[in-house]
Amino acid sequence: MRRNARRMRRYGIQPVATVNDLEVAPLVIVSIARLIWRYRSELAPLIVAGSVLLNGMILRHWFPEWWPTVLISTIGMASALAIGGRWVNLPRPIERGYAAFTTAFAGTWLTLAAHFGPFTAPLPAVLGIGSFVLAVPWWAHRRRRARVRVERTLAAWPDIAQAVGLAGSRIQSAMVDLWGYRVRLKLGRGQTVEDAIKQMPALESALHTRRGAIRIQPVPELANRADMRVVEKDPHADAIPWPGPSITSVTQPVKLGVFEDGSPVRVSLKRRHGLFGGIAGAGKSGGVNVLLGDLTACPDAIIWGIDLKRGMELMPWVSCLDRLATTPQAADALLADAVAILDGRADHLTQQGLRVWEPHPDAPALIILIDEYAELIEEAHGAERYTDSIARRGRAPAVTLVAATQRPSQRAMGKGAVRSQMDIRLSFRVREQRDVDLILGQGMLKAGWHAHRLDAPGKFLISAPEHDVPRRARTYLLDDEGVQRTAERHAPNRPLLDAISAAALEAHEALKTSQSATRPSPRHARSSAPQEADMALIAALDTAPDAGASVGDLITATGMSRPTLYRRLGHLEREGRVRQVSRGFWRSRRDSDPK
Repeated sequence: MRRNARRMRRYGIQPVATVNDLEVAPLVIVSIARLIWRYRSELAPLIVAGSVLLNGMILRHWFPEWWPTVLISTIGMASALAIGGRWVNLPRPIERGYAAFTTAFAGTWLTLAAHFGPFTAPLPAVLGIGSFVLAVPWWAHRRRRARVRVERTLAAWPDIAQAVGLAGSRIQSAMVDLWGYRVRLKLGRGQTVEDAIKQMPALESALHTRRGAIRIQPVPELANRADMRVVEKDPHADAIPWPGPSITSVTQPVKLGVFEDGSPVRVSLKRRHGLFGGIAGAGKSGGVNVLLGDLTACPDAIIWGIDLKRGMELMPWVSCLDRLATTPQAADALLADAVAILDGRADHLTQQGLRVWEPHPDAPALIILIDEYAELIEEAHGAERYTDSIARRGRAPAVTLVAATQRPSQRAMGKGAVRSQMDIRLSFRVREQRDVDLILGQGMLKAGWHAHRLDAPGKFLISAPEHDVPRRARTYLLDDEGVQRTAERHAPNRPLLDAISAAALEAHEALKTSQSATRPSPRHARSSAPQEADMALIAALDTAPDAGASVGDLITATGMSRPTLYRRLGHLEREGRVRQVSRGFWRSRRDSDPK
């Protein structure tokens, strides 16, 4: 009593409810009603069968003469569902057929029930057996079950939002599709899309999905809205065969692949430069092949290629490429000629009072495709200056750069403005999160562009003026046999260089010839530089002591970069001219060395 008195003084008198008389029947009825409502989708076939039986009894008792009207209505409704069912959220033919057949079955049974009576044999048995048979596809239908899960998710969202740190948010609408479902989120006061993106791992756990199944995108019209998509079945799990060229002119948007919702990834290369980035094996080469498959079908585009892997990637397309450079010297010459064409076209546009070069078969655009751009900057000493000029000034004269590289860092891309001029950026899978900003631009990782989460070759994110939200896509698969067939088919229709560009090249060649007659041209100096470096390397190795010369000393003596030096040493070692005395020390092979 004293303890109770202390509690009363401390907390006050608490109300206590007592139950004297409790009826069980209302509780049972309420519980059954709740179960029926919760599982209303699963019980829908039974409810429909009961409704059909009840309507049959009503028709037979009060309106037996209506059976022709019921029959005509049944034929009209079944035909409308079979033909126009896509307008009532039945996109697949099998779904429209199921709805039309079910309507026809129910209407026919009602017609017979109104004419003969609902309990006339064998109508009750037909209704029971038919309802069960038609219920099996309904119970097994994936979209119906997904819709039920979405409805239950909507009901549980306040608790989920509270658990993941998005308290106050709510779901405005939801839609089920073939691969999962999507919802429109209204975020709480002060919440942003970035807050929702940060909670994606927690949302995956709360919604019981697989890892990487949730996508969150901003809604441009309102800052407190977000579209959340749950991908239950990955539409990009399997490779997508290339359907063939999607364009006949370089002025048309190129189709590079397919988004997760099935819509094509279209992007225009007209007066835009492009960048393909991602680690080795992520699918860059496949994306380049798809791009070439479309560009080689255009009679108003000339394609030049640079592949310093001795043509391993671009050589299969050589019959469709006007020029292909596979060495640093050839790459320098190709880029110098591209700058000459750019200048010639710019002069022509100025003289004609025009501002842009409009591509057509008699005046094609020039597209320069560079594989492993970082290798080009390191090996070809004049490439950075030329590519920087093309990136800055090439848009109006229709001279376009498309570069592919593994990691477009400032060192790899050079000190010029090439990377900043790339309007179209495709990011395949990257190893580190910070590489997302290197490829797609500063701040893109924080905004939800998670290229490090891509989990299969060929999957990519695209950033372009027409693609400003992070939507996952997968490029088409164009295998080696497809490349060969496509190149053979498109090679006879490739255009020739226009007269203005050809004249600019001739003037450029004449200028180089006149300069070489008086003094060594810069291009000749660049061509002779590798030979001089090789001679310096051999001399340093010949004069090295028995313990060998260090790699640092050899770099100082030759002026080579470390990767170039190691490649040359490996080549000389395979020829038997040098040997590695110890780790990092080399010298020429001598007669006293063991064979």
